[in-house]
Amino acid sequence: VVAMLYLGAAGLGLMALALHLPHWFGAALIVLFLIAYASATHDIACDGLYMGALDEKRQAAYAGWQGAFFNGARFFITGVVLKLAGHLEGQMGVFNAWSAVFAMLCVLVALLATYNARMLPAARSSPPVASGGAAGVAAMLKDVVLDFFRKPGIWRAVLFIVMFRFAEGQVQTIGPLFLLEARDKGGLGLTTGQVADVYGWVGTGAFLVGSVLGGWVTSRLSLRRAMPLLIVAMGVPNATFYYLASALPQDLPHIAAAVGVEMFGYGFGFVGMILYIMQAVAPGRFQTAHYALGSGVMQLGFILSKTLSGDIQVAMGYQHFFLWTLLCGLPALLLLLWVPMPRRAAEPQPLPA
Repeated sequence: VVAMLYLGAAGLGLMALALHLPHWFGAALIVLFLIAYASATHDIACDGLYMGALDEKRQAAYAGWQGAFFNGARFFITGVVLKLAGHLEGQMGVFNAWSAVFAMLCVLVALLATYNARMLPAARSSPPVASGGAAGVAAMLKDVVLDFFRKPGIWRAVLFIVMFRFAEGQVQTIGPLFLLEARDKGGLGLTTGQVADVYGWVGTGAFLVGSVLGGWVTSRLSLRRAMPLLIVAMGVPNATFYYLASALPQDLPHIAAAVGVEMFGYGFGFVGMILYIMQAVAPGRFQTAHYALGSGVMQLGFILSKTLSGDIQVAMGYQHFFLWTLLCGLPALLLLLWVPMPRRAAEPQPLPA
């Protein structure tokens, strides 16, 4: 985790320099590849450390905070960094402005890496380590994949993960387009700036609150008992957009309030899938790798639903489309009768030094 943070900081520093090279575009692509590699590796290692250092009860309690800070960082980039870059462009020019921004981000990430190097807890157990060079890595990769698909009930779990996000992917793809669509075509006719403000301020704030509250509720009830509530919460965005497509309100505060409800439900419910993969799919010899595989399945379900959403909306129109997405949430609720679920979490133990 710490090494990838420092590598990411170094990449951001190199980006600040690459923008002043004669062949800056090619150099920037190479550096961005390095940053992307560090980011993806950090993401997997960070999730593994999270699972390895915390028991199930505390995984649930802090999962909302994890999602809140993840999305808070995205808002920081779009709401603060991009505006800062735009302000500096007028004073320094494009290349100098972005060099300054990347240099600032380099310092910020390096400071966070130093903080984490001192403050992060250790995992309670160490994962298996491949030996024997490339052949050893290939053998372990084979073991990881085979062990994943040998888990009891794994295919039911995979189907549940895909269906959990099936409605969400459609709504999150078409919802913003519906807000922008002209009123004579069934949309709300907002401008791009209005949509950005509604989601950037109201939506982000509601998502953060929903994420934290969803994690707290799940830690109190256990994942098994909270999951029906979390699935119902994932249906709130569908119901909200169905209401907007039916009522077609014209005042922005009304629309912003509805988007706030949508994002609160989204944040509250999405905690359930993160914890399900952590506690029902990932546990075992290759916990971190299996969490990454489970996350990949989750993203596959999201992409599948996004891919289908446009054709379905064109065929149905906005109002019937959002009603359809409400029905798409029912299979995940029914699958709860058959999918493997984690046992009730044990009492938390002290964190290792």
